[in-house]
This record gives sequence, structure tokens and C-alpha cells, in this order.
Amino acid sequence: MAKSKTVTKTKAKSILTDQSLNFLKNYINTPSPVGFESSGQKVWLDYVKPYTDSFFTDPYGTAVGVINPTAPFKVVIEAHADEISWFVNYITDQGLIYLKRNGGVDHQIAPAMRVWIHGKKGPVKAVFGWPAIHTRLSNPDAKEPQPKVDNLCLDCGARSRKEVEALGIHIGSVVTYQEGFDELANDFYIGRAFDNRVGGFMIAEVARLLKENKKKLPFALYVVNAVQEEIGLRGAEMIARRIKPDVAFITDVTHDTSTPMINKIIEGDIQCGKGPSLAYAPAIHNKLLKLVEEVAEKNKIPVQFRTLSRSTGTDTDSFAYANDGCPSVLISIPLRYMHTTVEMLHKSDIEETIKLMYHSLLALTPKTNLSYL
Repeated sequence: MAKSKTVTKTKAKSILTDQSLNFLKNYINTPSPVGFESSGQKVWLDYVKPYTDSFFTDPYGTAVGVINPTAPFKVVIEAHADEISWFVNYITDQGLIYLKRNGGVDHQIAPAMRVWIHGKKGPVKAVFGWPAIHTRLSNPDAKEPQPKVDNLCLDCGARSRKEVEALGIHIGSVVTYQEGFDELANDFYIGRAFDNRVGGFMIAEVARLLKENKKKLPFALYVVNAVQEEIGLRGAEMIARRIKPDVAFITDVTHDTSTPMINKIIEGDIQCGKGPSLAYAPAIHNKLLKLVEEVAEKNKIPVQFRTLSRSTGTDTDSFAYANDGCPSVLISIPLRYMHTTVEMLHKSDIEETIKLMYHSLLALTPKTNLSYL
């Protein structure tokens, strides 16, 4: 009697290299606050340059690598580089530092956090102080205090305003959290500012794959890492007017709605580990979205769907409505705990989103019918 053979299913090889992951860690750990993105942009450009034919930056710091720059038809793949942060706004005589938001930073997570204050003499360590529970509950009739922007302050170890200023800290110094990249079980990554430096990582990886696989595109590809998204899509506005693209693929993060306290009826059913999310919205071009859906089906890339009312709230809006109108599509990656220091996403979603953008570019030509009617 013939012996049966045991077939062992091998795990698919990751498209991410050790060099890729080292870049991701370094990029996530590099502060890149809104309006002060230069440090992160330098890290990003250094990685992207070998995979593009040329590059440039605009006056406010949006960084762009270009492949096949002389082609008349222009396609953009885009992410945003800025992270939410704080501004030093007031320094007391006792050396305590009060802040204003720089982007949509969540004040409720701030107590007891460690931060960097980026001053004139370099980064200074500080902490968000918060009264001990013993003192907060010493009066049983008092209402438990809640963290607010006006009752949160930084302590950098200075005992006077003069000592604070001697450290190089000034009104307008920007403040970022210290927490960086880490790995959890089952291929989950955590870090601050995955919103949306993971997007910058993914578009850089698309450029790498095109170069290493020696793919020749029939159009100019602009790999765009935009600034100032978190305060109103400002970087995308500027660069869309400058490039005047014919088509734009935008990537950003979206909420994993399987975690507590999120209303699926409003936000939809999106989960980490189940692939990138595609959106239906007025700014999303229907025919370009159909192309991406067909690419996903052909290449067996899992996708999830959601709907967005009015605006997408992402750089997609800036590209879609720029100039004479630009067919645009949004490809999002599921993220847990957005705008915290422990934003969480899954490695497989990173890979599948990269694949979806890569194969969508290969499926697109200047003759692709994207007319509305």
C-alpha cells in the first residue's frame, strides 16, 4: 500500500526586507511634528532616493521622489508625514510649562507621559505631571479632576522660568512624546505617529519594488510625502497645485472598529489583519475605485469597505478637488488607538496595502478610461 504524503503549507515570503523594517523603525522613532517635519523627511528621502530618478521638496517641506519624470501623464501615490504634537505656550515663574495643541493631540492620554521639548539647544526631556491619587481624592465630596489642556503642564526639572529658558526652551518650542516603535505578539506593531508615517513607509516600499522588479511605467510617478495634513490637509493642497496630477492614489489610516467604545453603525466594520480598506465617498472617483477593486480581486488581496459622508477627512480631498479635478482613490490601513502613543497595526495589512498600490499602478495606463460618463 502506498504511503500517503504529508503536505506542509509554507508561509508566503514577506515582501518586507530587513532594510525595510529598519527604515520603518527609524522613521517612526524620528520626531516629525506638524510644521516641523524636516527630521522625518530627511530620513524618508534618504531611503527613497535610490528608487527614484529625481526628487524635490516644496517651500513647506513636502518631499517628492519622481520616477520617469519626463512622461506627460502624471500619477501620484501619497501619504502625509506630520505627527500631532504640542506647542510651549506659557512658562510659570516656578518653571512649569503649559501648552497648546499642534494638531489633534488627545489631552486625555497625556498625564504621566514622557516627552521631548525641541528647543534651541536640542531636545530636552520632560514629563506631564499629574497630582497623586491621594491628593485628588483627599476631599470625598470633590469631583474627580479630569485632564484638560489648561490643567496639564510639563515639568522638565527646572525650578524657575530662567532655568527653563537656559535649557533652550522658548514659547513656540514643539513637544513630542518619547514612546517609539515596538512589536507585540502575532505580527502587531505599535508606535506613535503610524498616522501616517506608515503611509510614507508604504509608498516608499512601492517605489522600491518597482525599481527592484525593473518595472517600466508608462507615466511619471510622483511619490509624495506631504506635510501639515493634521491641521487641514495643507501640504497636499500646495503640492497638488504644483504637480497637477492626472490620477492620485492616497493612503492613510482608518479606525479598527473592533475595539471597545467605537460605534460600528457609524464607523463601519473594519479590523486589523483583514486587509486594506477602500472607501466610497464623493471625493473617491468611482472608476478608479473599480480599477483598484478589480486589482485586489485578481491578485487575491483581501480588502474591506466603508463609506464616508461628504469629505474623507484625508489628503484625498485636496487632490480630488485640486486644479480641474483629479481622479483620486483612498486606500487605508486599519489602525487601533489612533492619536495615541500606542497606535497599533498588523504587519499583513502593511504588506497587502503595498501590494494593492503596486499592482494598481501596473494596471493603470494613460489610456485607462476614467471619464465620468
